[in-house]
Amino acid sequence: MHRSPLKKYSWEISDNPEHPAGMAMLYATGMSDKKMKQPFVGIASCGYESNPCNMHLNDFAGLIKSSSQEQDLTGLVFNTMGISDGTSMGTLGMRYSLVSREIIADSIESFILGHSFDACVAVAGCDKNMPGAIIGMLRINRPSIMVYGGTIASGIYKGEKLNIVSAFEAFGKKIQGSISEEDYQGVIRNACPGAGACGGMYTANTMSSAIEAMGMSLPYSASYPANSPEKARECQEVNRYIKVLLEKDLKPKDIVTRKSIENAVRVVIALGGSTNAVLHILAIARTAGVSFTLQDFKELNAKTPLLGDFKPSGTFLMEDLHEQGGLPAFMRYFLDKGYLHGDCMTVTGKTLAENLEQVQAIVPSAVNVIHPVESPIKESGHLCILSGNLAPQGAVAKITGKEGRRFTGPAKVFDSELEANNAIRDHQVKAGDVVVIRNVGPKGAPGMPEMLKPTSMIIGAGLGADVALITDGRFSGGTHGFVVGHVTPEAWCGGTIGLLRDGDVITIDTDQQALEVNVSEEEFAKRKAKWSPKLIEGLQGTLKKYNALVATASEGCVTDN
Repeated sequence: MHRSPLKKYSWEISDNPEHPAGMAMLYATGMSDKKMKQPFVGIASCGYESNPCNMHLNDFAGLIKSSSQEQDLTGLVFNTMGISDGTSMGTLGMRYSLVSREIIADSIESFILGHSFDACVAVAGCDKNMPGAIIGMLRINRPSIMVYGGTIASGIYKGEKLNIVSAFEAFGKKIQGSISEEDYQGVIRNACPGAGACGGMYTANTMSSAIEAMGMSLPYSASYPANSPEKARECQEVNRYIKVLLEKDLKPKDIVTRKSIENAVRVVIALGGSTNAVLHILAIARTAGVSFTLQDFKELNAKTPLLGDFKPSGTFLMEDLHEQGGLPAFMRYFLDKGYLHGDCMTVTGKTLAENLEQVQAIVPSAVNVIHPVESPIKESGHLCILSGNLAPQGAVAKITGKEGRRFTGPAKVFDSELEANNAIRDHQVKAGDVVVIRNVGPKGAPGMPEMLKPTSMIIGAGLGADVALITDGRFSGGTHGFVVGHVTPEAWCGGTIGLLRDGDVITIDTDQQALEVNVSEEEFAKRKAKWSPKLIEGLQGTLKKYNALVATASEGCVTDN
């Protein structure tokens, strides 16, 4: 049997006369001799039916498979999974969200290497799908491209543009009595009109933008809407670029470099992206073998202006950027201003600068999606890396400038998200408080759940400008307000946040990049002597393994250290 010159791995199973069982099993699937001789491309779908971010991904995987033959490639679909943040938010199920990133990476690594496939296309639609796919691709280090499932269209109710965060904030308004039951139901039923990931610069659109800037997805992948003809065309064309990568033997670790990671971070900061990008980019860098730390985020944040006026703290959605030329139009502008490395290789087989050569740069303005570099929304970035006696190993805040730059107030301490939600619901949180939600870190939850429900309830209750919140958990990309997450070390591991008491005076100072509590070392030593970790009941299986293996938030919450 003649072997394709492109085939490097799958021939061991598909046309190796010394491996008859593998050949027999492939023939059993109905595979032709022609397909057996071609490079095998694993198409990893994160599709499932129970949320809009992922409900259409299996259809996209089918498009990619059917078009693979046009490039003399054999596309074969396999499935991994996802956890819907929106569905699980505020429930115990949210503990599985960040964990799903590792399961996705493990699935891709296991399938591609277990079956000796030559290349991988991952179809990802939600927050953890995308970094999980990239981590998996880096582990296999075979030609790979990620296809983003695309952004959702905006909802509308009574003339108001809606998105997923509108639903959470409507709940806070309902508690305050400032919205009727009819209007509350109207918002809930109209916030998400169909397929696609949450429409603002929340974690999904943040990570799709970061990954395109990193060079691991095709130009425009981040900003094409889920239901657009352009997104369907991307699915049909991706195999042409997989063929290029196979011919050039261009692999993920050739693309994900120090420079390309800097491009990703710069784009995330300029667009006002989610704090979750810090966790995910740290994990991606570590898997790629690139040294990149919180200090690097801090330095890039200081040198990068905030330009994107996106929700949750701004005005626009990703669909608005699409209408103005998409992410490449912004990246061309940003490259021309000297903020990006144009010589980074990408999955097109060309450099970033070559990809953008024929792209018309976006025209920024004070009323546009993108503000000019000369008059930014904020002169430095919004991803503030804080440290101090409350976070010796770091914490992350998302400060756009609208929240203020310094907050001091007494701690109101809760040992779970449920306790905090109940207190906000019962009007026990007052203006001036610093809400502390602890024991929700990577090990302590376990799973480091997002705190969108309490922050949205605070906003909905009209306290957004008057209450701060700190946590060893995470925040949704939809969170806004004076909030600090990823406090490390976490409470369950004996971190300072686990020693706080009601009334301790906490100061968040974003100018000084400090997170401090007015408690002496001697007093903390006394409290530590009486401290013990919170008992986590009923741990089994996935969460038990995660609790045992997961690294700190400052190390990206990887599980294979």
